Amino acid sequence: MHRSPRFATLPTVLALVGSMASLTSGASFAKQLFPALGAEGTTLLRVGFSALMLLAFWRPWRFRWERRQLRGVLLFGLSLGGMNLCFYLALRTIPLGVAIALEFVGPLAVAVAASRRVLDFVWIGFAVIGVGLLLPLWQFSTPLDPAGIGYAVAAGVLWAAYIVLGQRAARVHPGPALAWAMATSAVLALPFGVAAAGAALLAPPLLLAGLALAVLSSAVPYSLEMFALRRLPAQSFGILLSLEPVLGALAGLVFLHERLSVVQWIAIGCVIVASAGTAATARPPVPAEPTPL
Repeated sequence: MHRSPRFATLPTVLALVGSMASLTSGASFAKQLFPALGAEGTTLLRVGFSALMLLAFWRPWRFRWERRQLRGVLLFGLSLGGMNLCFYLALRTIPLGVAIALEFVGPLAVAVAASRRVLDFVWIGFAVIGVGLLLPLWQFSTPLDPAGIGYAVAAGVLWAAYIVLGQRAARVHPGPALAWAMATSAVLALPFGVAAAGAALLAPPLLLAGLALAVLSSAVPYSLEMFALRRLPAQSFGILLSLEPVLGALAGLVFLHERLSVVQWIAIGCVIVASAGTAATARPPVPAEPTPL
């Protein structure tokens, strides 16, 4: 029986939605570990276990690397580690959906940086409105912690660097480059994690929780995303990826009981419109952004 294209791509769409759901659920789970480990200790366990899994799978030391390539992988890893650390620091004081929406400013900036069309500035306008509504500048906006906002925006800037540096690193050995980058991010997180969590990092229940977090926030979403990327055009991938702030807000509501105001939902909607519009009207298509591990 002939299958329509819409139904033929249903497993691919479900894989990408599942990737985002796993990622946002993992962030909700991570936030519940903050009282015991702090944001820094939680980051260390996540990227540490993720690095061990990637190193064991790819064994990047078997490949030949030039000094220039290793320098690029190092910068890639620093942006990856800094992005994860700043995002978790933001989650300490602001809702998950809001943090993801603010973080999306980074990929949006990368997507429109090379274009000067009028339509692109329309999408920039939506993003500016969305972020502006989230900032504590107006009487009608719900107060948000300025430090949390700053960390989320910093995570977005580092996400933009992650995209640019990751595309360069992927030109040589994509999987092994990611393994070295994740190991670099673990080294970056090590002093912050040890200072914040100390001996709690060695507690067996918390180690198991960190392993589960690495699987939920890295292994599962990365695998599902790779499945989707091989079958979806970059344009469609970017449009679907714009749903992540909504899924984050829903995960925050279900798992963390974070209720957003009407203004915050409108702000998230503006960011979604900006992201989806940018992906839908890209010319030429913008390469799909990798999900933060």
